[in-house]
Amino acid sequence: MSTALAVAGSAAETAPRRTAVLLMNLGTPDAPETTAVRRYLREFLSDPRVIDMNPVGRWLLLNLVILPFRPARSAHAYQAIWGPQGSPLLHYSQRQRELVEARLGGVPVLLAMRYGNPSLRAVVERLAADAVDELLVVPLYPQYASATTGSTLEAVMQALAALPHVPSLRVVPPFFADGGFQQAWVRVIGEALEKHPVDHVVFSYHGLPERQVRATDQTGGHCLASASCCDALTTANHACYRAQCFATTRALKARLGLATVTTAFQSRLGRVPWLQPYLDGHLTMLATQGVKKVAVVCPAFVSDCLETLEEIGIRMKAGFLAAGGQELVLVPCLNDHPAWIDALAALVRRELRP
Repeated sequence: MSTALAVAGSAAETAPRRTAVLLMNLGTPDAPETTAVRRYLREFLSDPRVIDMNPVGRWLLLNLVILPFRPARSAHAYQAIWGPQGSPLLHYSQRQRELVEARLGGVPVLLAMRYGNPSLRAVVERLAADAVDELLVVPLYPQYASATTGSTLEAVMQALAALPHVPSLRVVPPFFADGGFQQAWVRVIGEALEKHPVDHVVFSYHGLPERQVRATDQTGGHCLASASCCDALTTANHACYRAQCFATTRALKARLGLATVTTAFQSRLGRVPWLQPYLDGHLTMLATQGVKKVAVVCPAFVSDCLETLEEIGIRMKAGFLAAGGQELVLVPCLNDHPAWIDALAALVRRELRP
């Protein structure tokens, strides 16, 4: 080997590697209008990890039952929460990207949505243009579910596979048990309850069809087989969304020193059994039992969105009051709270270390 070639080879071996961070959330329509919502729902609900049924059945459900009617109703709901800065989910996701990047000191942080914009395709094109060698993906879902984390990682891998040079990939795992994440929620919940004392706290998580939870049970006989199946995380339910949700509730209850709390699930679709108790019915039950003031916390979401601001903050609040309740306090999501930004930046730094 010539001296010139040896020097060139040595330089190549010691060249710094280009690293980037990709924050990923689920998505939002581009506008609170029927056409934009229909486009978003078509992409979202066409995902076989979201509606996990045979392709023909999914097509019929989507095109004959959902898309002819739901977009107009959903557009009306989005209009109720759309602010001057647009979609709350997109706004807070962008804020998280900006603030985490500022804390990382030189590592670029990108944002993409699983469905809608900013699109994963556009972000991957930028990764190629910037010749990124290492990519850290951060799915912004605290608990694992095939319909969220699983779908997002599948899409990322498919998008990266189209590149001539595929960067090495790391993934931040579900972070429901992370101390920084939990302490950020303690700060947010504590600030809300200090302003609005309540009689009871409900932890609400996005629902899933029961069959999707059972699918993560490799033993085939643990998940949803008994009332106590989620009382502790075990080998059988370590990947179970419901078990991770209950573990989140237990951790936050302990950190906050709350005497009694309950866990419920929201946002179901269709007629198949979903995780229970359903939040709407649970709130009605609490009101009829004489609970007057309730706080609802949503630790499955890191950013406020349609499911928190409209579904709970408007519709379920009205139902609770109609059933005899006096006040429903919707605790804000983590959004751009400094404690959450610090925790998220710490999660990223930990995974970036060699």
